[in-house]
Order: sequence, then C-alpha cells, then structure tokens
Amino acid sequence: MAAPPGLVVGAAVLRHGRVLAARRTHPPAAAGRWELPGGKVEAGETPDAALVREVAEELGCTVAVRRWLDEEVPIAAAAGPGLVLRVAVCDLVAGEPDPVEHDRLAWLGPEGLDDVDWLEPDRPFLPALRAHLGG
Repeated sequence: MAAPPGLVVGAAVLRHGRVLAARRTHPPAAAGRWELPGGKVEAGETPDAALVREVAEELGCTVAVRRWLDEEVPIAAAAGPGLVLRVAVCDLVAGEPDPVEHDRLAWLGPEGLDDVDWLEPDRPFLPALRAHLGG
C-alpha cells in the first residue's frame, strides 16, 4: 500500500544492542546534528520500500524492516509543509554502513542515546528505542 503524501521514514538499524545514528552535513541548520537515517517516501512507494531505498542510498547497505514504532512526529515547516516522520526498527542484512551522505556514524547503546545532539523530530522516538535496546 502506498504511503500518504508528506511521509518521511527513519531507520532505527539495530545490531548487538545498539542503534545506528548518523551525523548530518546539510542543510546548514542541521549540520553536526544526529538523526536516524531515512528520507521522504516517493509517490507510489510503500514506507518499507522507501526505507530500504533510502538506507541503500545514504549508507550503502541493506536493511529489512522488523516493525514500525507507534509514534508519528510532525517535522518543522522549514523542511516542507505537512511532513511527518515515522520510524521503523530494522535489521542490517547486507553490507556495512558507510556514511555516504553523512560525515560520521555511531552505534549507540541505551546509555549513549543522550550523548549526541539529535534533531528534534527524532527525539520522541528515543524512549521506544531505549526499550528495544534493553535500557
């Protein structure tokens, strides 16, 4: 089923009790801040397919969607009107993440989730991620 317009998807890639975080390089307002990798769902694309595509483009690896978290978070109007973010818990199934569109990656355990400066839309997902990580 195709996603509604304005949906942005993020990947909570889990491995060995840690989640992958990526540091942005652009736009300038977001540079140096951390996010869950992902991007906009294209017309006619399912959220799962969009997330797999975005991770392949941004990180050069393949993920499989395990499950979607319940939250849906509005994204600031500066990114585009009516955008909302949904996040899926994913497994890394092929390749190793490489920061193609980011300048740094980090595998964060439950105790390290508060150690980076997350972008605002990602912050509401941290409690659910902490629970998935056993923290």
